[in-house]
Amino acid sequence: MVKSAVLGFPRIGPNRELKKITEAYWAGKVSVDELFKVGKEIRESNWKLQQAAGVDIIPSNDFSFYDQVLDLSLLFNAIPERYTKYGLAPIDTLFAMGRGLQRKATETEKAVDVTALEMVKWFDSNYHYVRPTFSHSTQFKLNGQKPVDEFLEAKALGIQTRPVLLGPVSYLFLGKADKDSLDLQPLSLLEKLLPVYIEILSKLKEAGATEVQLDEPILVLDLPQEAQDAIKTAYTKLGAAANIPKITLATYFGTVVPNLKAIQGLPVDAFHFDFVRAPQQFDEVIAAIGQNQKLSVGIVDGRNIWKNNFAKSSDFVKAAINKLGEDRVIVATSSSLLHTPVDLENESKLNPEIKSWFSFATQKLDEVVVIAKNVSGQDVSAALDANAKLIASRAASNITNDPAVQKRVASIDSKMSTRLAPFAERLAEQKEIFKLPLFPTTTIGSFPQTKDIRINRNKFTKGTITAEEYEKFINSEIEKVIRFQEEVGLDVLVHGEPERNDMVQYFGEQINGYAFTTNGWVQSYGSRYVRPPIIVGDLSRPKAMTVKESVYAQSITDKPVKGMLTGPVTCLRWSFPRDDIDQKTQAMQLALALRDEVKDLESAGIKVIQVDEPAIREGLPLREGAERSAYYVWAAEAFRVATSDVSNKTQIHSHFCYSDLDPNHIKALDADVVSIEFSKKDDANYIAEFKNYPNHIGLGLFDIHSPRVPSKEEFISKIETILKTYPAEKFWVNPDCGLKTRGWDETRQSLTNMVEAAKYYRAKYSN
Repeated sequence: MVKSAVLGFPRIGPNRELKKITEAYWAGKVSVDELFKVGKEIRESNWKLQQAAGVDIIPSNDFSFYDQVLDLSLLFNAIPERYTKYGLAPIDTLFAMGRGLQRKATETEKAVDVTALEMVKWFDSNYHYVRPTFSHSTQFKLNGQKPVDEFLEAKALGIQTRPVLLGPVSYLFLGKADKDSLDLQPLSLLEKLLPVYIEILSKLKEAGATEVQLDEPILVLDLPQEAQDAIKTAYTKLGAAANIPKITLATYFGTVVPNLKAIQGLPVDAFHFDFVRAPQQFDEVIAAIGQNQKLSVGIVDGRNIWKNNFAKSSDFVKAAINKLGEDRVIVATSSSLLHTPVDLENESKLNPEIKSWFSFATQKLDEVVVIAKNVSGQDVSAALDANAKLIASRAASNITNDPAVQKRVASIDSKMSTRLAPFAERLAEQKEIFKLPLFPTTTIGSFPQTKDIRINRNKFTKGTITAEEYEKFINSEIEKVIRFQEEVGLDVLVHGEPERNDMVQYFGEQINGYAFTTNGWVQSYGSRYVRPPIIVGDLSRPKAMTVKESVYAQSITDKPVKGMLTGPVTCLRWSFPRDDIDQKTQAMQLALALRDEVKDLESAGIKVIQVDEPAIREGLPLREGAERSAYYVWAAEAFRVATSDVSNKTQIHSHFCYSDLDPNHIKALDADVVSIEFSKKDDANYIAEFKNYPNHIGLGLFDIHSPRVPSKEEFISKIETILKTYPAEKFWVNPDCGLKTRGWDETRQSLTNMVEAAKYYRAKYSN
């Protein structure tokens, strides 16, 4: 009998219970006991759901109040000293590391002022993890036993689970050296870390765990030899350890083939590979695993929402069975289901035809079970027949194809992706128009989304207020934001985006070819969740999307106001894309829709237009090679197609956060001004990479994901560091990202301090 397995399940709760309770805890509205109670309820519900679906191998320790990588840093005592000196409770230390903490002293509590650790994208997904940060003084030891506690919780419910931990090599490799230990190579800490892994695994064995899942996703990267050697070292030692559970070594998001030598012959019970993303690795990994080792076949997509093709997947699993035998094959999700919404049954407003094509996390449980039963010879013919009909209906649907869009994409040529003049000529014309001071100040786009904004948007959505009433409200919010920016002294303004629910969903709702969910929430980081729209067909823009609000904002101020758009690659990557055509084609369809919008904004008098591409790094293929080189070309081309049909006088901006982009690839976009997340990097080497960048850049000066307010002096210090390398005449002053998630008080204080720092340097450089 072939078993079924799930690598991880969404931890947010079917109705975003985790978000609500954590934000209530941060606001001081609930106790820590109430926080832990809701966490326990979510875990229990998830385990019971998987048990009821018939899943054989159910994960535990896939729950986190913030981030699973950050959990390990707390568990293993990889806590920089700046977080330990305040005597915070463990959960508060976790949150301080994840989002920073700034608190005034009271009679019972010390004052706290600490920034968050760096947060970066989890491989090529839109999930963010908190980067482990190590120093020469890091002393690994166990702080509690979270994996054991959660295993025992499930065991008390009568559910045997397979605990999940990020493996030791990936944990170190994905980390960084702290500021006081820049010469430290994180992998050099492996010998110190392994005993702590063995200790927690031994505790799991004592608690009754028979197997454990250790994720080593870095095996799908281009690994240096020392990382490959570290894999050999780590798992050889783990395999030799007495009294630990059997290990399933899991990889996902790509092919492991270039690193096969690193895992071949390792003393583990099973390997898991992602055959959704990399089916081509099948023959080589089959040949590489040992005679008694099991193969976990990742065949149900953990990253997208399309219904699995049972016939195709069953054939793939049967090929593995033919090679290895039924007792050595497991049917599994390709990765954790963290990246998918919780339950399709929560969607009552979707077009029934389109809804029938989808499968969310709960439905994917049934998929792994059906495939496992089918390849084991059990009768699931009814499920197979129903599945085949739905797969065929999607392929034949007229929702999918628009010949006019396909014809327009085919007509794209090099002229459509080229500005009228080089940057230097454009800049000269723009200087005459805008007359901006040295160190021009701006923000990235959004301003705080208050409760009042959400209430009125909800009223409009439900039809309890008219379009005219809603427009009047939105205009009042825009005016409030414009006046605030004028008061603070910003130079290039934004309208604040009060009308927008999300930077991709808002556009998707106005583009043909998209579908939308009501409760399709997916965790992006911490308590920040998104509802990715779903690309179901060819994409086109029927009418202007942003012109009205931008024109109104510009009409009430003499300062330039940026028109704000989300770029084609980000619209693609932060949606669930189609799996029946390539991503380049989808990006070009979006680029043409945005090209029309950019032209309409310019024609309406908007002279600064920002087209954000924070996901351009996310879309980068994980390995060097032809696919990555091709991506760099078409991703930049899609941006230029969207932004090039304007005059020299129109200034094009773009924004990137958590990007780690090569300056040469940003250069290929040919934007006049780019803003880049920088506050958590604080890295002179990163600044140096942009020293010779020809266009203008703003390196983000404060972390908008944290409630912490930097002082004027802190801003001055950061700018001073940047100006040691980067030329003053090219430098813009701005935050890391939009201010949507922040409160008004902290926004006012932070921007005021930022502008005062810019004024300080204007005075200094004018002498």
